[in-house]
Amino acid sequence: MAKVKWKTDPAHSEIQFKVKHLMITTVTGYFSKFDLEVETEDEDFTKASSIVFTADVNSINTNNEQRDTHLRSADFFDAENHGELRFVGKNYEETGEGRARLHGDLTIRGTTKPVTVEVEYHGIVVDPYGQTKAGFEVNGKISRKEFGLMWDAVTEAGSVVVSDEIRLHCEIQLVKQA
Repeated sequence: MAKVKWKTDPAHSEIQFKVKHLMITTVTGYFSKFDLEVETEDEDFTKASSIVFTADVNSINTNNEQRDTHLRSADFFDAENHGELRFVGKNYEETGEGRARLHGDLTIRGTTKPVTVEVEYHGIVVDPYGQTKAGFEVNGKISRKEFGLMWDAVTEAGSVVVSDEIRLHCEIQLVKQA
């Protein structure tokens, strides 16, 4: 069996998060700078020996500069002291029909907690340029407060301004490395 290395194709991948605002609408944000490196046996992702995802906290974008500055501040991500978030996959558990659960450790703001995400594997193709690519959709949920993102505010009517639950949605295209 040959070890195969894979890296993110950033032009065809996106990392999004969604959070309730005032509990009546959802704000979507993303990280524009991120990387995922995977090492597999041959092209078998179920036998991945290494899965490491990182995102540059300073690349956070919610289409509102004032909010993005607040998210980078010590109230939330504390980007000055914790400029990267990191997920290290530990166990890829197949659940059938191209679906799996990926268990691993997520580190945000210096706090590491176990996290499980749902993975949908879309297959491997060779693109018109001869590159071998693999596609995945990843979904999950985390509690921001478990990672030290504790900022809270309440409206005069008693509504929470920002929910604790953060929903994750990622579209990932990996490129097989030569």
